[in-house]
Amino acid sequence: MTSFDSIQGVADALLFEGYVLYPYRASNSKNQVRWQFGVLMPPGYDDPSERTWSQTECLLDGGSAALTIRIRFLQAQRRTVLDADRSEVAALQVGDTTYVPWDEAVEQHVDVSVALSDLPCERSFEVAGGVEVEGAGAGLLQRIREPLSGVLILSAETLPGPYGVVRLRLRVENTSAGRDTERSSALRHALIAHHLLVAANGARFISLLEPPEWATGYVPACENVGIFPVLAGDLLLSSPIILYDHPEIAAESQGDLFDATEIDEILSLRTMTLTEAEKREVRGTDPRAAALLDRVDSMPQEILDRLHGTVRYLRKVTAPEPAPSDAPWWDPGNDATVDPEHDAVQVGTVAVGNGVRVRLRPGVRRADAQDMFLADRIGTVVAVLSDVDGETHIAVALDGAEGEVQRSHGRYLYFSPDEIEPLVGAG
Repeated sequence: MTSFDSIQGVADALLFEGYVLYPYRASNSKNQVRWQFGVLMPPGYDDPSERTWSQTECLLDGGSAALTIRIRFLQAQRRTVLDADRSEVAALQVGDTTYVPWDEAVEQHVDVSVALSDLPCERSFEVAGGVEVEGAGAGLLQRIREPLSGVLILSAETLPGPYGVVRLRLRVENTSAGRDTERSSALRHALIAHHLLVAANGARFISLLEPPEWATGYVPACENVGIFPVLAGDLLLSSPIILYDHPEIAAESQGDLFDATEIDEILSLRTMTLTEAEKREVRGTDPRAAALLDRVDSMPQEILDRLHGTVRYLRKVTAPEPAPSDAPWWDPGNDATVDPEHDAVQVGTVAVGNGVRVRLRPGVRRADAQDMFLADRIGTVVAVLSDVDGETHIAVALDGAEGEVQRSHGRYLYFSPDEIEPLVGAG
């Protein structure tokens, strides 16, 4: 069986994104409406805004391969709190923990191995339900899981041309029973936070984000629904959350905080401010939340300092003089060659630097959807910067009131040289 260990960390972050959010208590309103990413509802849940299936289409360079596919998802389980008479209660206090009713989740995965030459084919799968009871004496926790079922439908098509490119389609469908009309109940029959890990022994995957030039014509025809494939080393990761190729977990991260859109330092500091009563409920909300709380409470100061951020200072765009041997590369105060306000970069025939007015031409591959509102806007260059990878960034303040605010805050818009048009003679 192919090992997916190299991308396990990223895959786990996808699996538990939004699982429980700060303040990590089941009673908090944001933890009452859950699981927004990668959810495949049962077909009996009649809501057109929710999918029952997803589709991944990717490109393979090579027409002969042994495929290994892993479907990963969460199976919800309803936890109820019972007293000594096995009657449901709203809360149960045990030591320093307060238990309340809560929908937990169990990790599940389905592995499928098949030769590319054997496609098309279908592989059905089932996940058992069950009932578990934990505890004794003053109270009990009862956990109920509903059975799940689904199907993976695989097909492949050799595309025209001399390159032997194959378009592989992977469709995952939830076929579970259940006709709940309430989302919270229907989720107990859902494949939650589902994503795919795929290996192709004997062929290689082609990036849909940055394909080689000869493969660019094949990319637009790939139809991905509810999920999108990116490269992860030699493997493919099809994710319900937008990622770049070869995603990684930041080295500074000390563990999952279940909210990758937040900053670890902020969430850690907030968690430290919880009251003892709130911490009791966090411990009883979920074992993962309890482990998070214990990790944050015991975090050494030097580890917390690391979360403050990794700062990567800027280097001069043009060829600099060698830095003195005793001047750390990361400290611009010791490097007299760095002067963003006076550095310039050549754009066409114009040396663009501080004070040059430009017209903005944001590139179509930029990730920020708001860039469409900046097209053809006029602004003035404030600085020319370079990052540690040698990429050039031009800081621009817009003309008018917006630019005045940007200047007063020192917060500018940044563009690459091919995204600006110098306005020669515009003053």
